[in-house]
Amino acid sequence: MQEVAYSYLNNLNEVQRNAVTTTDGPVMVIAGPGSGKTRVLTYRIAHLINMGVHPGQILALTFTNKAAREMKERIENVVGSAARRVWAGTFHSLFARILRVEAHKIGYPNDFTIYDTDDTKSVISEIIKTLNLDKKTYNVGAVRSRISSAKSNLITPKAYVANEDLMALDRMNRRPHIHVIYEKYVEKCQRAGAMDFDDLLLQMFRLLYQNPEGVREKYQRQFKYVMVDEFQDTNYLQYEILKLLVLYQGSEEHICIVGDDAQSIYSFRGATIENILQFEHDFPDVKTFKLEQNYRSTSFIVQAANEVITYNKRQIQKKIWTDNDGGQKIKIIKAMTENEEGRRVADSIIELKNRHNLKNEEIAILYRTNAQSRIFEEHLRRFNIPYRVYGGLSFYQRKEIKDLIAYMRLTINEKDDEALKRIINYPRRGIGKTTIDQLIKLANDNEMSMWETLSHMEFNSRSRRNVGEFVNIIKSMRAKAVASNAYDAAVYISKKSGVVDLLKADNSIEGMNRIENINALLDGVKEFVEDDTLEEGEVANSDRSLSSFLQTISLMTDQDDDSQDPDTVTLMSVHSAKGLEYRSVFVVGLEENLFPSYMSLTTPDQIDEERRLFYVAITRAEELLTLSFANSRYQYGQMRFNDPSRFLEEISEDCVDALMSIKKTVEPKGFGEPKILGNFKPVAKALKPVTKVNPKDFHPSPAHKIKEGMKVLHLQFGEGEVKKIDERNVATIHFPELDTNQEKRIMLQYAKLQIVE
Repeated sequence: MQEVAYSYLNNLNEVQRNAVTTTDGPVMVIAGPGSGKTRVLTYRIAHLINMGVHPGQILALTFTNKAAREMKERIENVVGSAARRVWAGTFHSLFARILRVEAHKIGYPNDFTIYDTDDTKSVISEIIKTLNLDKKTYNVGAVRSRISSAKSNLITPKAYVANEDLMALDRMNRRPHIHVIYEKYVEKCQRAGAMDFDDLLLQMFRLLYQNPEGVREKYQRQFKYVMVDEFQDTNYLQYEILKLLVLYQGSEEHICIVGDDAQSIYSFRGATIENILQFEHDFPDVKTFKLEQNYRSTSFIVQAANEVITYNKRQIQKKIWTDNDGGQKIKIIKAMTENEEGRRVADSIIELKNRHNLKNEEIAILYRTNAQSRIFEEHLRRFNIPYRVYGGLSFYQRKEIKDLIAYMRLTINEKDDEALKRIINYPRRGIGKTTIDQLIKLANDNEMSMWETLSHMEFNSRSRRNVGEFVNIIKSMRAKAVASNAYDAAVYISKKSGVVDLLKADNSIEGMNRIENINALLDGVKEFVEDDTLEEGEVANSDRSLSSFLQTISLMTDQDDDSQDPDTVTLMSVHSAKGLEYRSVFVVGLEENLFPSYMSLTTPDQIDEERRLFYVAITRAEELLTLSFANSRYQYGQMRFNDPSRFLEEISEDCVDALMSIKKTVEPKGFGEPKILGNFKPVAKALKPVTKVNPKDFHPSPAHKIKEGMKVLHLQFGEGEVKKIDERNVATIHFPELDTNQEKRIMLQYAKLQIVE
């Protein structure tokens, strides 16, 4: 009987088996990509149950409900229905379950409400209004992000006020009253008997911390064995809760964490790599097992991953290896422009499908930012290659893109009722739903367009003024579109509409992504205006008007979604790709300031995280890996010439198909000598040393105070002079101490520049 029960151990290699059967004390499993970590975690729980541990004494924490479900299903395959009694789920779901029983002990009702994002924003918006604060300065999304970050770092409203760094940063961002909003938000939630998602963690910590003898000991006794998946993705607060659950007097600490420091890529969500790096210090008796055998990828891919990650200084040392010898070397596509990059990636997909008999669903295109999907979507459509955008909408289906295009549509065609309905009160201009409903009814009754009806409808004085302002805005856009090319008109519309200002005010991660998407759309319009190349079968078209651009993209965005064919190429950001795998992977846009991101160039820690992100990207590939970059691409409306990403230089030439890397079209004048990527030496990208700036003495100035002609200081590039600030608030800055590319174009909103007095 026991042989049957323990037969699953035969499916594990030696290190995996030791990690599964070492059940007592603190255990750390460092699991490289494709090393079977999920199998180890699930078999370990099954093994505990077979050893006589009651399933209800096992707490298994994951980051997604899907991962928890799959874990329970796998355990059930080994031990049967007992698996259903294991406490397996996300941090939020399991802590909410406990709080439903214990919340009254910290001043909340046990049947508390859980506020979603919209609820949270509504409460914050009401507080901002009550305090008579400027809603543009105190953007709801940015304030919510600030409060969330504070909670995730165990910073209460009282501690927030006492933290001079936080208060100084708020003053610098012209939002000195965030601490007041935070305090009132906490009070309103408590009065309403409500918790937001961050509270499910924060209040769980309070519950355990403030009730050591009753509640904390109760759950310490209940959860005899605690296991955490993807431990590198935990934030400060989650780790503090775990310590309270397992660190107590007179008992063994049965905690097992599974993760990989090399795949810690979510700092923007509050995750900290410090947790996994400090685990051995916090639990000195820990037994560590390193899962280093990769079952997913071929040897060239594994070797490249090892080479890249060695450039990170702070890491748990390991060397991934594989028995999957042979396979294809890594291909590198060097394109002159982003448009050529998109076309050549689509070309390569067709070639791979024909040569290797790949299905579409076995292919993925990974990029650093969601805004990059546009160019690949366009070329996949031209080649009739079905695709889906994973973890998000197709570029042209994103709300901010549809909003701005709606303004363009109404500018060109005043009878476009759908466009008018979408934007007449966006951004909000005091034209309420009742007014809009009356407008729609009057238009229908008189068989007129809504625009025509505006001049016939009777309004009260306030609505008349607001509607009049809207009409004047559209008329000014129409005049600009008639007199200008598509790009100049689009930039004018983006600013005049108020959409850009609204999004700029939101400096949360989501807000920054939306601004990037708007910039990508404008760059697409710029490319349309300046593109004089022809695809095969196309006829030259000299019309560069806004109307012509809208016609072009409307043909691209009319997709047939009737087919539910799952055989589609996947497009996604690298962050979304974590945990997935494909036979063939394209990692695109590998250029300095794009991947790694320009926002990561200020500190070594940020560069290290970008490198971990690249490590995650290349280890998604099982057999075929292609890396691509463009010498130039439109950014902020101007052609920008880019250096290849430093990460490409960190891969040795024996991993790379050199023949692919030297295939190129004629270099345009000004590019200089072409680099042959197959011959890159594995050394980190070296910039000429610039005057060192002490981060402690560096205080970024408010973006709105930076003007043309000013001397400014940048943490990485040193001292520079602002040569120009364009209509999109992008500054051209000359940094004389740089060897090459001495002029940098930086969006002031994210520039982090200090004015030199």
